[in-house]
Amino acid sequence: MPQPAYNLYRWLWGSLDLLFPPTCGGCGQQGSLWCGDCQQKVKFLKSSLCRICGQPWDYPGLCANCARSKPDFKELRSWALYEGPVREAIRNLKYRRNMSLGIVLSQPLYELFIELGWQTDAVIPVPLGVARLKERGYNQATLIAKPLALRIGKPCLINGLSRVRETRTQIGLSHIQRRENVEGAFQGLEQYVSGLQILVLDDVATSSATLNSCARALLDAGSKEVKCLTLARAN
Repeated sequence: MPQPAYNLYRWLWGSLDLLFPPTCGGCGQQGSLWCGDCQQKVKFLKSSLCRICGQPWDYPGLCANCARSKPDFKELRSWALYEGPVREAIRNLKYRRNMSLGIVLSQPLYELFIELGWQTDAVIPVPLGVARLKERGYNQATLIAKPLALRIGKPCLINGLSRVRETRTQIGLSHIQRRENVEGAFQGLEQYVSGLQILVLDDVATSSATLNSCARALLDAGSKEVKCLTLARAN
């Protein structure tokens, strides 16, 4: 059952529709932020997934990467493939300042969280670097994480994890290069996260290197356990 704080948050964002008529984040159709046509085009991950990192895998158990080097997070799951309207909606949220999409895109993650039967003490969005945050003006992961946290009745600990080193974009890097790029880039704050089960949230997972670096930082700060959710999974 939705929390009162979530209802208020949703109402505040929904009131913007009176000033700025909504258009679908996936196709641009007027009338809603996410239309039925785009929902029908969502490509979900197949049922056969790596037990830890959640990437599509044809065999039971662990994928080759997790078998070779077990991640620091306990599990990672994603709602859909980073294709079609899902990709377009994330790009609209991330680069085109369609910030109202955050609460809409949090809905399928809430449903996935409930379906998985996970428990958590707090939700933490993957932080942006100072330069990127200044350039964009907001963190798209926070816009998804906050309504999700309100919906499940847990705190969104934006200050629980910080990015202490600027990194280059992960686009175009190999798996090893991605891991090296974000190694040591994050720091967990013990006073916020010690002893807690943490759910780390991001928009897209590719190699999961960023999420793993976040998990390592949180565990080093005393977190009991880290699980991760992303809206989409890229190849």
